[in-house]
Amino acid sequence: MKNKLPLILLLVLSVSAFAQRKSDLIAEIDNLKVKISEVEQELAKAKREISSANAKSETLASENASLRDANATLLGNLSNFSELSKQNSENVNRAMAALALKEKQLSGISDMISANDSIAIVSLTRIKQTLGENANVSVGEGAIVISSSLDNLFGSDSATELTEEGKAWLVNVAKVIKNNPSFKTQVEGLNITGEFGPSYDKAAAVTKELVTALEIPSTQLAIIV
Repeated sequence: MKNKLPLILLLVLSVSAFAQRKSDLIAEIDNLKVKISEVEQELAKAKREISSANAKSETLASENASLRDANATLLGNLSNFSELSKQNSENVNRAMAALALKEKQLSGISDMISANDSIAIVSLTRIKQTLGENANVSVGEGAIVISSSLDNLFGSDSATELTEEGKAWLVNVAKVIKNNPSFKTQVEGLNITGEFGPSYDKAAAVTKELVTALEIPSTQLAIIV
């Protein structure tokens, strides 16, 4: 009995040591499993982050390409706009130059009309003295307008032969023309009905009387109907 005791103790100790070692291994395995799980989680997280980063990179690359295209289009538009602005500026400059020329011409015409009006106004008094204070004389746009009624000149609207009263009136008109040789005289027929023939005949009768009877040069006269 005494000889078997050490063997039993040895077996017990061996079993206890093996059991302890197995427990440590299991604990270590569990610890490793936990670490593996953590590593796998971190790996999965890293993969997600990499995938997200790749997606963002692709998005940024696409946006960058779009921005490049937009910039190229914008630069092209700016170039076209610059060219168009240049053309518009040139057109505006040409238009302004044309307007300035027109303004100068209008100013010259206005000055000329004003000068003619001044001359006409000065001449008006002398003309009224020649024709009489009751003469129908007016000034407008550098011209002196001397008028008489159809009844006075022809006796009626339809007649084309001058009356004696009309001829006497033309004698004074001829004096005015001779006293102002620099003036251009226009004989204008009054057209109320729209028939140009009778109006022309009346104006021609007045002109003929001035040229043939009153010796006014035909070059100084013009007929307007």
